[in-house]
Amino acid sequence: MASAPALGQVPASGEVDIAIIGAGAAGIAAARRIAAARRSYALLEASGRIGGRVATGAGVFGIGHDRGAHRLSSSGRNPLVALGRLEGLRLYDPSPARRLNVGLREARDNEYDDFTAAVRRASRAIAAAGEAGRDIAAARALPDLGDWQATVAFVLGPLFCSKDLDQVSTVDFGRAEDRSDDLVCREGLGKLIAAAAKPLTVELDSPVRRIDSWGRGRIALNTARGVVRARALIITASMNVLVSDRIRFDQPLPKHVANALAALSLGTYDRVVLELPGNPFKMADDQRVIFKTTAARSMALVGRVGGTDLAYAELTGNLGRELSNAGEAAMVAFVGDFIAAQYGADARKRIGRTEAVRWSNELWIRGGNSAAAPGSGASRKVLAEPVQDRIFFAGEAVHETWWGTVAGAWVSGERAATAALRYIGVTPPSDSPARIEGRKKSP
Repeated sequence: MASAPALGQVPASGEVDIAIIGAGAAGIAAARRIAAARRSYALLEASGRIGGRVATGAGVFGIGHDRGAHRLSSSGRNPLVALGRLEGLRLYDPSPARRLNVGLREARDNEYDDFTAAVRRASRAIAAAGEAGRDIAAARALPDLGDWQATVAFVLGPLFCSKDLDQVSTVDFGRAEDRSDDLVCREGLGKLIAAAAKPLTVELDSPVRRIDSWGRGRIALNTARGVVRARALIITASMNVLVSDRIRFDQPLPKHVANALAALSLGTYDRVVLELPGNPFKMADDQRVIFKTTAARSMALVGRVGGTDLAYAELTGNLGRELSNAGEAAMVAFVGDFIAAQYGADARKRIGRTEAVRWSNELWIRGGNSAAAPGSGASRKVLAEPVQDRIFFAGEAVHETWWGTVAGAWVSGERAATAALRYIGVTPPSDSPARIEGRKKSP
């Protein structure tokens, strides 16, 4: 399979050194490392495209934009930054990256200071609870923040974790690294992931239905197009797909692993993409606007996406799931009402065409990003360990500090590939260069 000549061409069966389920950032990173070691692989993608929760498309607007992940965090250490620049993609700092609105106006300097102080105070309090071994719901560790309470709870919960804080472990929250130095790709992160996958062969429309790992022989993967046998397996499917039993394990996963998968379920990070012709709300390119609120039902707005008239209305957490389940019309109606409430009744007239992106309803994704449930802060460590010595998990859910990011998914994919190569007796290459030849050794 690894020597198939073009994207999507899948023979009836095949044998490879390492099979990879999922061609998102983690799966692509794993395949690149295996290819650099001159070993054979099968990169199996259930859907008809690569990228997972990274996707760039034109939609109804005819303008390329990110429909999933929009920023590269921890840019100083993010391996995708060097790759993007090598490919000639335009990566830039969206500065000023954030704006705070209070009522119908931008916040004053003292309000910015108060908000920033409240966020820092809340973050420290949640992290301190986790560090003290109190693995409880982050909402329980939230201090009294006065009239900033609901706004900070939204920023740290749905907007950061894609879950409300009553569903987030203090331990997991506390381990997340600061991600303030974000970069945006003008061409879209989907273009960057596509560039990373160029040297690889990806088997599209090849969902794995069943995994047979009984005995010490090769692992058999039953796909929609045939059976693939491999000496080791890397699984990068989302947590919500894995707990849905869309992939069946003939040899059941150990209970502690199954519990970790469930504890790291994905929250909701859906959006409405909308046209705001003429930039009526005076936003900088890719600037995120936070709105001071007293209610849990809030959203963020990202304006001038890629320097265009497009904007993102970010619908996250419990509210995002509720609206997404209700359908596109409900999502668009909420966004229209919210914008009218924040910018005045006439603001609704400034909205052009709209389109909903519903990751929580995507068949092979089913959500935004992972966040550990209260009492389950050690779940990512559990998934970082191999199952039966030869089955490895990867993805943003497996990275302890960069969870919820493309960088976390990428690095976890490289780590899983390194471990899988060692299992089959191959010395892994040093850190992969941004560009590889992609030669795939026949099994």
